Amino acid sequence: MSLFVVRHQHSPEHCPATDKQMAPILLTHLSRENAKQFGVTIQSEAVIDGAHTLYLIVDALDKDNVHRYMEPFARAGSVEVLPASRCETVVERGVC
Repeated sequence: MSLFVVRHQHSPEHCPATDKQMAPILLTHLSRENAKQFGVTIQSEAVIDGAHTLYLIVDALDKDNVHRYMEPFARAGSVEVLPASRCETVVERGVC
């Protein structure tokens, strides 16, 4: 498994939280149980208040799995999947 940081951002006009039909669907999609169906394990998630930006820290076999999982969010805005490392790994290899 590899570690990834996912950043999703959308405009205020396309905020899924304001859509009474879409919001519950996206919450269900974001569930840890659903993520497993895509080969993704969610470690943490947070939305930056007022910035329309969601961050996820996930483990997955590869970047493609994460992109497939984030497809519904890509329809509402941008999705960036960044390879990442745990702090211990960075210290072990001696470079970020």
